[in-house]
Amino acid sequence: MFMSRQPVLESCLLQRLHVRTRYRMLSRFTSPPAQLQVLPSVTRCWGARVYSCLGPRRSFAPPPSSPLTPFLPARSISSRVKYPTLTMLSPPRSPCPKSKVLVLGSGNFGSCLADHLGDSEHQVYLWSRKQEFVDYFNAHHRNPDYLKDHEFSGNIHAVGPDIPDADFIKDMDVILFAIPTQALRENLIKLRPNLILDRQPLLIFVNKGIETDTQALTLEIIADTCGPEIATRATFISGPSFAKEIVRRQPTSVSVASLDESQAQRATEIFHQPWFRCYTGGDPIGLELAGALKNVYAIAAGMADGLGFESNTRAAIITRGLAEMTRIGTAYGASPLTFLGLAGVGDLFMTCSSPTSRNYTVGYRLGKGEKLEDIIATLGSVAEGVTTAKGLKKIIDELGVEAAIATGIYEVLYEGKAVNDNVHELMARPPSRELDLPQTSGGGHAGRLLAKLGRQT
Repeated sequence: MFMSRQPVLESCLLQRLHVRTRYRMLSRFTSPPAQLQVLPSVTRCWGARVYSCLGPRRSFAPPPSSPLTPFLPARSISSRVKYPTLTMLSPPRSPCPKSKVLVLGSGNFGSCLADHLGDSEHQVYLWSRKQEFVDYFNAHHRNPDYLKDHEFSGNIHAVGPDIPDADFIKDMDVILFAIPTQALRENLIKLRPNLILDRQPLLIFVNKGIETDTQALTLEIIADTCGPEIATRATFISGPSFAKEIVRRQPTSVSVASLDESQAQRATEIFHQPWFRCYTGGDPIGLELAGALKNVYAIAAGMADGLGFESNTRAAIITRGLAEMTRIGTAYGASPLTFLGLAGVGDLFMTCSSPTSRNYTVGYRLGKGEKLEDIIATLGSVAEGVTTAKGLKKIIDELGVEAAIATGIYEVLYEGKAVNDNVHELMARPPSRELDLPQTSGGGHAGRLLAKLGRQT
């Protein structure tokens, strides 16, 4: 039964007024407390081989609170730092039964998604390969390496350092992989013996990259290590989504895709909140390619800014970069429309425009004259565009696609070409057509105009 919108609106406005009044009253006598401070088809060979486990299986000690033991009541959301977002007007929704979620990877993005799911009242287990992290997180509910100032949801329990065993996995409803692409194959090989097909949890992948040695997308890595039955049900999430903005509940939208539409729908139901909107699609290959390729063009945008170029140059890189991404994706077998969505142009625009992006930062520092080795050593986190550029160059050569910007980035990163020389060569190329458009239909307003011009077909 639907409720009238008027009482809901009045309640929200009164709540907001109450918070403002309380803040002003307290600020007269003392500094405001922390909680009130405003802060289509696969054209590449899949393969269905299953690799054997790398070495003996390691034991996994479950956390003191097992998956079958309910968590203690979570700390009230109101006790955590609030930001000027939709939070006060949009309480968390309960779209689906509460799930037990294992997040593999305690980095920047894995931690933020764990927090998002914890705030949605799911029981979350955050896995790290470092025992020090596990101990610190469970003691302080903070990540010592990323989002250091953020207090994480009380519904999260850190586990590790061993890969969870079969008994632990069978109690999970969802496994979310937030592991760098270059380390994914190794971890899937270790995890595969613990996955039971008739009790398989929903598998969600949020990494963005191409495996350097094989030029494989994540979907192909899953097929190689876990078999096609598991790969066809894998779900991918991508789109413009910086971790620090997700934990602050900034309005965010992402794309969710799987070859099995029901799996994408399940992921959407688990993640969707008033501040986190999900759109489903059926092109995981295009979604993966878009998420991986945009990191390379973010390096190009950073280089341009580092050289002192301004808005004209950045707009050209974003636009021509999108054209290259679409050409590569179409030749690979993806739908060109995918690159016009959140995972394509949305993520590309955000990553090329923000100094927060690690890939943009790499490019910017290269443009300022720093060496790649020094940048990587001091970056403190993974910039997947650096490794993706190497795999992408091989794909471009294999497909015979023209991609001048991506090729130029590869030459700067791996062949020692000077950034200035690369820019000069790109701009000195002969003029060419921008787009090869399909024949315009002869109907409607366009048809009448073409007839007037003597060009009607």
